[in-house]
Amino acid sequence: MRTSFTARRLSRAALLLAGVTAVAFTAACGGTGAESADGKTVTVYSADGVGGWYANRFAEFTEQTGIAVNLVEAGSGEVVNRVDKEQSNPQADIVVTLPPFIQKAKQQGLLQPSGIDTTAFPDADKDVDGTFVTMAGNFLCFIANPAVDASALTWDDLLRPEYKGKLQYSTPGQAGDGTAVLVLLQQLRGKQGALDYLKALQANNVGPSSSTGKLQAKVDKGELLIANGDVQMNLTTVKEKGSTFTVFFPAADGKRSTVSVPYMMGLAKGAPHKDDATALMEFLLAPDAQRKLGPEAFAVSSRTDVDAPADGGPAATIDGVEIVGVDWDKVLADLDADLAAYQQATGS
Repeated sequence: MRTSFTARRLSRAALLLAGVTAVAFTAACGGTGAESADGKTVTVYSADGVGGWYANRFAEFTEQTGIAVNLVEAGSGEVVNRVDKEQSNPQADIVVTLPPFIQKAKQQGLLQPSGIDTTAFPDADKDVDGTFVTMAGNFLCFIANPAVDASALTWDDLLRPEYKGKLQYSTPGQAGDGTAVLVLLQQLRGKQGALDYLKALQANNVGPSSSTGKLQAKVDKGELLIANGDVQMNLTTVKEKGSTFTVFFPAADGKRSTVSVPYMMGLAKGAPHKDDATALMEFLLAPDAQRKLGPEAFAVSSRTDVDAPADGGPAATIDGVEIVGVDWDKVLADLDADLAAYQQATGS
């Protein structure tokens, strides 16, 4: 994965619906029921966080093609688990999730090569077998309520007793951002050091959460003082909903760091609407749609032919923050054992 990205500005992310457009935003436990006038529909199972950009792109796609889009949003791990459970009767056409869950989906045989053209995407941003590609670049971060001066917070500071019952992070193994917390700590402290730290942090942790996005409102209201997040989702929420939380990166040994947690997209095995799904994938990866990632979603495009504006957005937020490289295939290979060790250490 690349270790530096250029900035974007946010503009409106309004829902554009016209003519035969039909976009359904449904809970993970709900169904998907939108259809176009002629019955053509594509269903997308996605990690949450890019809803505004999705809404605009899906509306444009429907207007151009007459194909409706259903969106089912959930935590990254939950997305893959649902696809797996439905293998006897596939419902999803497209799967969008964070690493290492996209790699897990491939390993479990839940994806198939899409055949779409990804030559404009660097090798580091796509699967060698053509089963997934980076749709939107993103980074792990933390957020703090305005009552907290987060400008110089360290990982050790998060252990302080004043955060007892006021801190929460999404659960590793269920949420992509939560898994990224564990992965980053492993890179910084080693595997045992990460477990020792998270065991100590459990004294302050409110409890498990399968979705990182749900923590934002809690921090905004002051129910929580600190939570994990990701740059794209958090900056978008600040802009669209007027949230007042601060985005920050805990420091270790005087250095702030993060890992890349991109939204990665693949074609589901047994996709009920394969041809229409690949058409939507091509549409979302095309230069025009990718150029709008920054203005509408505070995300970044991996396309080599898409220029990024030079001000604001993710680049300004991660300025001075080290992007730690991660071998996600290695993470996946060790994931079950690491999650078991995490659960034993934290009692969760």
